[in-house]
Amino acid sequence: LLDMMVAEEENLKDRLLKSIAMCRKELDTLCQELQLEPFEVEEESTILQKEKNLRTHVEAMLKQKRDRKQELKTLQEQDQDLCDILCTTPFCIDSDAVPSLEDLDRYRRHLASLTAEKEQRREQFVSRKQQIILLMEELDHTPDTSFERDVVTEDEEAFCLSEDNIAALQNLLQQLEAQQSLNEAACTELRSRIIALWERLQVPVEERESSAVH
Repeated sequence: LLDMMVAEEENLKDRLLKSIAMCRKELDTLCQELQLEPFEVEEESTILQKEKNLRTHVEAMLKQKRDRKQELKTLQEQDQDLCDILCTTPFCIDSDAVPSLEDLDRYRRHLASLTAEKEQRREQFVSRKQQIILLMEELDHTPDTSFERDVVTEDEEAFCLSEDNIAALQNLLQQLEAQQSLNEAACTELRSRIIALWERLQVPVEERESSAVH
């Protein structure tokens, strides 16, 4: 019975030592992947306690690795959505490697900047779209290009908010404003000529007032 107990304890010791060796090896790999300092185990503790501590740390670091990879995936999905809207290139990061905490923090700040840029461009689009629609109605201008039709018919969720599109939007607004100014100048000149002709022809006030609505 004593021999059996001794053999059992020795087998347990061997299993624990093998587990400790495997845990140390896995911890070294995880520390490199997570870019952390090597884990130091308390050498004075018993073999059983040492194995338990190492196993617990392996499980904790595996969870940290999964969490980082999951957050990276989530950030990349958000990044792709923003890139599709803003027509920009995705953030440069190795998708296969485990990101460091600094990498994730940089990525978060990059996405916050893109989100702010998206909101700014969206506000510009909504404001300029309203001005463009009003000017087109006033000028009796029918959208005759695909870009003009997109501006008038698409909502801000579907419109591509690229730098080129925002610049083209501003250019279209300036063209319409210039046309409005030309039309106003032509109207002012024609009104002056009409008034001069009224004066020369001595047109009655009543007849003038009937035309004043125009």
